[in-house]
Amino acid sequence: MTEMAAYSPEKKSGCGLLGGFFRSRSLWPRRTTSDNSLPSITMDDSLKVTSTTNSKRRRGGSDETVFIDPSNLAAEKPIIKPLNHFKIPPPNYQNQGRKSSDATTISSITKVAPTQGRMVPKEAIGISGELDGMISDHQRAKGSGNLVRASSSNVMLFGHLGNLRQPGTGNSNSNSNSNNLTNSTTNVLNYLPKTARETGFGNVNVNSNGVMGNIVRKANEESHYVKEQPGSLCRALSTRMDPEVLKAMGNEDYKEGRFAEALALYDRAISVDPNKASYRSNKSAALTGLGRLLEAVFECREAINIEPSYHRAHLRLATLYLRLGEAEKALYHYKHSGPEAESSNIAQAQALQARLIKCTEARKLRDWNTLLKETGCAISSGADSAPQIFALQAEALLKLHRHQEADATLGKGPSFDVDSCTKFFGPVGNANLLLVRAQIDMAAGRFEDAVVAARRAALLDSSNKEVSAVVRRTRAVASARSSGNELFKESRFPEACFAYGEGLEHDPFNSVLLCNRAACRSKLGQFEKAIEDCTTALNVRPSYIKARLRRADCNAKLERWDASIQDYEMLIREMPGDEEVGRALFEAQVHLKKQRGEDVKEMKFGANVIVVSSNERFRQLVTSPGMSVVLFCKKPSDKQVLQFMEQLCKRYSSVNFLKVDVEDHPYIAKSESVSSVPAFKIYKNGSRVKEIPGNDHEYLESSVKFYST
Repeated sequence: MTEMAAYSPEKKSGCGLLGGFFRSRSLWPRRTTSDNSLPSITMDDSLKVTSTTNSKRRRGGSDETVFIDPSNLAAEKPIIKPLNHFKIPPPNYQNQGRKSSDATTISSITKVAPTQGRMVPKEAIGISGELDGMISDHQRAKGSGNLVRASSSNVMLFGHLGNLRQPGTGNSNSNSNSNNLTNSTTNVLNYLPKTARETGFGNVNVNSNGVMGNIVRKANEESHYVKEQPGSLCRALSTRMDPEVLKAMGNEDYKEGRFAEALALYDRAISVDPNKASYRSNKSAALTGLGRLLEAVFECREAINIEPSYHRAHLRLATLYLRLGEAEKALYHYKHSGPEAESSNIAQAQALQARLIKCTEARKLRDWNTLLKETGCAISSGADSAPQIFALQAEALLKLHRHQEADATLGKGPSFDVDSCTKFFGPVGNANLLLVRAQIDMAAGRFEDAVVAARRAALLDSSNKEVSAVVRRTRAVASARSSGNELFKESRFPEACFAYGEGLEHDPFNSVLLCNRAACRSKLGQFEKAIEDCTTALNVRPSYIKARLRRADCNAKLERWDASIQDYEMLIREMPGDEEVGRALFEAQVHLKKQRGEDVKEMKFGANVIVVSSNERFRQLVTSPGMSVVLFCKKPSDKQVLQFMEQLCKRYSSVNFLKVDVEDHPYIAKSESVSSVPAFKIYKNGSRVKEIPGNDHEYLESSVKFYST
């Protein structure tokens, strides 16, 4: 079965998010054999006039038409027939004493047929119906009832479609009735949007008897007009009805990176003409720009369904499949892309296919290191948005007890909607993705999320034994954590310790349960066991702050000052402004110096840089165990350098920061080979390891961080 056959199910089910909207019918009137003209109408022709008796009936059914015989016009009795709830504004007569029979000639000319009950789509109402709606909206907004609808039939009979707002226009032989009619109708049309001629849009040619002739519109003029008046009625009507103009506007937005705007325009073009493959393909490109790759795939499939030999759509779909890790499908569509595809594209798809085969073999053999390597190569080969490959890589890290990296890896992958994933990968494929997600959420301590993901996986693939096992594990671990927390709050530490242990039987390397059990053991005075739990938790999650704090505290209680200081120093880098951590570090340093028999009189919490008072004091500080940073400077200058050094002193409290004034101690400067000031020199365990210029602050901090770890 070919890939083309695979598209038929989507087509039958109405594939596409806006499938129902794509089928709306076009509203353009049928044209004559000339593409740029409407049939010319004169007084001798029989005219079809659209009924305007009732705007509500227009929404409920189609309007019937009647034929007007000009020979019967004189016999008709003039009758004014306004549109239902609209009132006719008073005519602008120069002589108020004249009768209004002239102004009522329009209604005597037109006969209105009753509206039938046949339902039509809202879009089929046409421009005339939209004008009705605009007039009604304007009346409600202004609180005015003096609007009347000007029928297109009335306008065309008198030949003033382009110039009704210009009193006195028309045929020079027109009688006074038509002039007065024009004056009275002008009041009505002032409420309506301006015509194309009045706005300068297009070329409108009016013949000698005032009847509108051909309308010629150039594409570049239309585009220019739309840009200048984006909110006008002409833009709303013309661009909506011309899908090619919409496509061109969408292309401009796409080139400028405005993918959301381009998507809206392509959607509108599709609603007018749903069977144009290029609109679907362009919509796919806009969706890709927005990161909605799965939806982009569905649109490309629709484009190929419409036009199976559309090379550009094949190329676009192949690229999407490559990014989503579907190497075989990508290879198929690259081969059907014709001249659009290059040989390098096919080679890239083949390379990805080979990597995926190795990934499958490594997972079967449970060779997690190989799987980790091959998934990384697959992602770098082009599958940068493949959730299944990211899930395999995260699973490998999880099995290698590198939980923190597994969580970060899954976070780097794409985040697609669950329903879209099910539609694209199938229920079983998406169940596997959710299965990995549940295990990583559980390892990271997001127990509620883990339970939800596992349940969703079970709904998609209920017969999978592995899925059922993960569901049971997530429930057991979440329940154990909840029970242990309640017991800990009640200070029932032995029972809480036992509850956490029950959860660890289902997930032995769960860092949250290990850290919580360490807290219970610390309260019970079991510091060695608490340190073991914290160390296991930190092995799988090195940046787990609670576990590191707990281990530092337990080491301090066991007077293991070196180990305690090491943890506190790492914490102070993560939380440089935390006073509690800084004070704990300072106290550990004081105890360590006391343990070594060193002088601690000058040590004060939050102290600034130590000013060297003598050569002996300098030698004592730089030769002692640990690390020292010495600033060589002069008194009057180098204030900024000294301020930066004081900031480092607060961030790295385990390091000795010294200041030597070269004018007061020239012997020290000479013995340390100081050639220029300001300058920094780093000492570790009595040896000079680094020299840094005084103005390179960034390099200084990175060096301090490196040598202090």
